Parts: sequence; structure tokens; C-alpha cells
Amino acid sequence: MNKKLAAALSGGAVLMLVLSGCGGDDSDGKANAWAKKVCDQWQPELKKIEAANADIKRVATESSKPEEVQKTDSAAFATMSESYKTMGTALQQAGSPPVKNGAATQDAAAKGFESTSKGYADLKVKMDALDPKDQTKFADGLKEVAGGLEEATKGGKDALAQLNAGGLDKAINSQKGCQVAAPSPSPK
Repeated sequence: MNKKLAAALSGGAVLMLVLSGCGGDDSDGKANAWAKKVCDQWQPELKKIEAANADIKRVATESSKPEEVQKTDSAAFATMSESYKTMGTALQQAGSPPVKNGAATQDAAAKGFESTSKGYADLKVKMDALDPKDQTKFADGLKEVAGGLEEATKGGKDALAQLNAGGLDKAINSQKGCQVAAPSPSPK
């Protein structure tokens, strides 16, 4: 598949790389304790999302057969959907963060992750519906799927913005469980 599609797929799928910032020194122990509870549960999910994204990028940049692209992307979208759902649940189970409007911040962020979970589930359905035997239609369908990534990831991006605006960015970014490796630049 073409490299633009690979860029669109990998760019939209790595939503959580927003969390790869440097750790801050948040003197608020309660915020750090809350963030640790969340990030410890997020860590396995972030790793799954990274692996799924790497699979998408691999089949998009290699000369993969449409069937392999479809199977790989479908599985990756299913993984990401489940991971974002789990992350939203972990956020709810952690209790209200110890910041102003903590419950509202938590609720809005959890809803954002749920929205991204649903977005990836919808992309999986679209991917599964493509006909890999008709290469032209398949390529057009892939473009449509790639175009849907921005909408799929919007909820998760909004969730992170909500947590950051709530004053939790330093606490979250200082937790090992929420730090993910930055991607290496892809060859052009």
C-alpha cells in the first residue's frame, strides 16, 4: 500500500504518544498516587496499542497482499478498541482525581476514551467489509478507513486534553506506566 496511507494510519493510531513528555516534579503526592493507580493499569494497554500500530505500519509500508493488510488492520483496530475501553474503565476505577473539578475531569476523560474505543470498533467493521479481491475498491476503501482515523482518535485526544487541563499532566507524565517510547522517524 502507499506510504501516505501508512502515515495516515500510523499517525492517527499513536494517540497515546502525547503522554511521552518529560516527567515533572509535582509536589502533590495525592495527584501522583492517583496517576500511579491509573498509569499502572494503562501500561499494558499502551504496549498493546504500540504493537498494533507497528503492525498497521508494517503491512502498510511493505508490499503486503490486501488480505494480509485487511487481517492485520482489523486485528489491530480490535486491539486498540479494547485497550481504549480498558483505559477508560481504569480511569473510572481510580476514583476522582485530587484536582479542582476532579469528578467532571475524570468523567469527561473516560467518555473520551470510550468514544475512541467505539471509533476503532467502527473502523474494524469497515475494514472487515472491504473486498481484498478487488484491489481498486480495496485501495479506495483503505483511504476511507484512513480518513476515519482522525474522528476515531478525537475522543482520546480530548480525554488527554481534559486530564492535562485538569492539572494532571505532570503527575501522569511522571509515571513510568504512562511513558511510551517516541516513534523513530519513518523513512520517506
